[in-house]
Amino acid sequence: MTDIEVIPLELGTFQFPDPELAGRRGVVMGYAVKHPGGLFLFDTGFGFGNRELDETYRPIARPVGKVLYDAGIDLRDVTAVANCHLHADHAGQNGALRGLPARIHVQSAEWELAHTTDHTVLEWIDAPGKDAYQLVDGDHDVTPVIRILVTPGHTKGHQSIAIATDEGTVVLAGQACYTAGEWEGDPDALDGRSGAPDVAAYDASIERLRALDPVAVHFAHDRAVWTAGPGVRTTPAILPGPC
Repeated sequence: MTDIEVIPLELGTFQFPDPELAGRRGVVMGYAVKHPGGLFLFDTGFGFGNRELDETYRPIARPVGKVLYDAGIDLRDVTAVANCHLHADHAGQNGALRGLPARIHVQSAEWELAHTTDHTVLEWIDAPGKDAYQLVDGDHDVTPVIRILVTPGHTKGHQSIAIATDEGTVVLAGQACYTAGEWEGDPDALDGRSGAPDVAAYDASIERLRALDPVAVHFAHDRAVWTAGPGVRTTPAILPGPC
C-alpha cells in the first residue's frame, strides 16, 4: 500500500449566482488515486457549452484530459472512475471517458435522479453511453484499497471514497462536507448542512466519515486538505458552491 498516491486535480472555477457572494468564485476539485492495481479518477468537472449554466455560474472549466496530463497522467491509463454525484460540476466531462475500458461507478439512486428530474445537464451525463456506467447500490469495493461509501444528504445518491493507506484511511468526501472548516466543526465556516435537501442524512454521512478516523480528508469544493494531528495544511478554504 505504500505505492498509493492521492493527486488533487483543479478542474475549474465558477462564479456564485447569489448576489451576497458577488465577485467571489468557487473551485471544483477532482482527485486521481495511483494504486498498485491502476489509476482511479474521482469526478470530471464541468462540461462545456451549456448556455444556461454558463450564464448562471460563469464556469472556467479545464479539460479533464489536460488536467491529468499536467499531473503526469494519461487519461487512457485510468482504470476506474466514480462521480461523487451527477451534478454538472462533478460529472460534466464524463464524455471524455467514452470508448475507454474504465467504468464509471454511480449509485443507482443518483442515476435515477439524473434521468427523472431536473438534476443535471443530462447530455453530459449520457455522453459516454450507458454501458460506460456501473450502477451500484450501497457501499462497493472498487479495488482492495478503494471503497465507495454511500453518503447521502447533498443528493440522495451521493457517495464518498475511503482509501486504505499505510498511514491510515484517506477520505475523498466529495460534497458530503463542503470545507475543511465545516469538517473541523468551526461554527463560522461555510457549510453544506444549511442548504442540504436532507439535513438528517447529511449529518449522518459526515458522522459516518468521521467514524473512519481518517488521517486526511479532501473536499470537492475546497483546495484545503484536513489532516489529523500536526502538519495540517493551512491553504485557505474556497467558498463552496451550491452545485
